[in-house]
Amino acid sequence: MRRKGHGFTLVELLVVIAIIGVLVGLLLPAVQSAREAARRMQCSNNFKQTALALHNYADTYSAKYPLGQHGCCWGTWLVSVLPYLEQKNLAVLYVGHGFDGSFSPAPPGYSAVVNQAVTKVQVQAFTCPSDSISASPSIISGITFHNIVGNFGNTTLNRLTFGTDTAGRPNTWGGAPFVGLLGWPVGHANKPNIHPSQIPPWPTFGSVTDGLSNTLVLGETIQGKDGDLRGFAWWQGGSHFETYNPPNSAAPDRMEAPSYCRTANRLNPPCIGATPTVFEQIVSARSRHIGGVNAALGDGSVKFFSNSINLDTWRALGTTRGGEVVTVDD
Repeated sequence: MRRKGHGFTLVELLVVIAIIGVLVGLLLPAVQSAREAARRMQCSNNFKQTALALHNYADTYSAKYPLGQHGCCWGTWLVSVLPYLEQKNLAVLYVGHGFDGSFSPAPPGYSAVVNQAVTKVQVQAFTCPSDSISASPSIISGITFHNIVGNFGNTTLNRLTFGTDTAGRPNTWGGAPFVGLLGWPVGHANKPNIHPSQIPPWPTFGSVTDGLSNTLVLGETIQGKDGDLRGFAWWQGGSHFETYNPPNSAAPDRMEAPSYCRTANRLNPPCIGATPTVFEQIVSARSRHIGGVNAALGDGSVKFFSNSINLDTWRALGTTRGGEVVTVDD
């Protein structure tokens, strides 16, 4: 007697479902990997645009690079390069950019309402699509976070000896091996222990005696969540990274105040807030990519640096005139 119908048996259905599940399990990682590869390439392209903008700035201003800090709060290098990223109309809205503490009263800062027309804008060229956007109306007035930050050297934000408090003496200009390409101070209003004679001149192409191709200018950071201030790059304290630790280091970043770290959110990298008497920051290069970070060199090239890079090599790439013998392929 012939069986009527041509339907699948229960066993056959289970076998088909199992096969489909295996295929999906194999396919999804490949799709995610392809998407991340595309995001990493877009991130690299954004680094390239920003590095070229720095060069265009330097070409305009006698081979000088934009200074990385302006007494804390009056615009970082991000504002300086906006005109060279086809964002001149945005740059002209910023009031008080470049203030160095030399007169009173001070102009409005990055968080002032007049400047929020700029600092609430998410600039694509400073952003990595592998990361998620941190800004929201309820966190720091909706001011945006970014992923591309400046190389401030291989020690701390203002190059004090690690652990030095506000009464300590900074490294003098003779301590040049510590200097990063965008981390040169512009003023000393907020650092009364820094004598004017210790403030170096504006960085230029010629002052980078280690060679532009052997010196980092830009690195990657992760946007902090829930008010964590890493990647808060319109402000001096969020606009930098140091090469003291390797990329994506397990060692915690060191911020100048406990409130700047929000370690309860698992998406934030490790961090400790300094005590009130210790104010220097160390922020490692970090990313959402697998295995390393994007970074740009002074010659405008962009490379992906592995988490396993030799630490001495990484620290040497953080200096402009340290005299180290090193190449980016080390």
